[in-house]
Amino acid sequence: MSAPPLGVYVHWPFCKSKCPYCDFNSHVRDGVEQARWREALLKELEHAAREAPGRRVETIFFGGGTPSLMAPETVAAVIARTRALWDQAGEVEVTLEANPTSVEASRFATLAEAGVNRVSLGVQALDAAALKFLGREHSTEEALGALDTARRHFARYSFDLIYARPGQTPEAWAEELERALALAGGHLSLYQLTIERGTRFFTDHARGAFVLPDEEDSAAMFEATQARLAASGLPAYEISNHARPEAACRHNLIYWRYQDYVGIGPGAHGRFAEGETKRATRRASGPEAWLEAVERTGHGTAESSVVAGQDMVEEALMMGLRLADGIDRATFASVTGADPVAALDEARLAPLVKAGFLEIEPDRLRATAAGRQRLNALLERLIA
Repeated sequence: MSAPPLGVYVHWPFCKSKCPYCDFNSHVRDGVEQARWREALLKELEHAAREAPGRRVETIFFGGGTPSLMAPETVAAVIARTRALWDQAGEVEVTLEANPTSVEASRFATLAEAGVNRVSLGVQALDAAALKFLGREHSTEEALGALDTARRHFARYSFDLIYARPGQTPEAWAEELERALALAGGHLSLYQLTIERGTRFFTDHARGAFVLPDEEDSAAMFEATQARLAASGLPAYEISNHARPEAACRHNLIYWRYQDYVGIGPGAHGRFAEGETKRATRRASGPEAWLEAVERTGHGTAESSVVAGQDMVEEALMMGLRLADGIDRATFASVTGADPVAALDEARLAPLVKAGFLEIEPDRLRATAAGRQRLNALLERLIA
């Protein structure tokens, strides 16, 4: 019997500047001691291997922050140490998030040599005024150049766009989407702009500095996006992620399928099986606090707890219903010990099925396209 699959998430918390919409664990620093950070990441990686032994690594994901600012030697060292600590699947998917500035794109060849085989570019817009509004440091021309460079060095690449921006109409988004499709490889991530507490946009929006498109226009953009990409051979496999067959991000599928993953670096989360329960871990969020803890104790764990019973059922539901394929009932039961339909009570699900938000099949439970568009509200009904 083969070892269970594992994803490894590596968080690099540093950025050149903080985007006004971003509520991720990202920080701006004048300088970073790359060698010191490299040793700390490797040390915590070894701790993670003791936490979750006997797994088969399928994916490594460098997220942030801006991991394309990492020294390529650090990327290479983390990949090599991961391969030494766990068994590997045939070809491990190694993704690195990058900003499309000229400086960072110039590192792509070296990053490919280090073992990265998939890159995800934070393009965010193909319009100069929108890029300025979003606080991005690259130009449209730099984005196009970075995509061309990524295409040359990586067999798989993806890029993100943010839509439903202030002043954007469904017609304007449709035009931008056509440009994106002409540039796309096998994967696109398309997110509606949301206003998150703690960001500069939250303050600006609250004082009326800008207005988002109304609910009707936002819904029209979402629906048009789903239809256009499906017609182009990149259907949504998750709410905001679209891919050609076999081109889905395997690392993110580990999250959405509620499989095992470990997280290293500031603020990184992990979920991995311990018998019939899951161990949930979270590393310290502050970069300096995390670094000091790792150097002192070998890891920066701030929280470690057991997820079991109904809590595990709810977590698996929240992740699995994001997928267009929904939840495989047999797999869900093998992980959580419960059938999802029985756990939620089929009679209680009936009104949501009748309203067109859920589908119950003998082998799976899934949210319809309408249900995924309103997933937060749907989940409130399901796990109240």
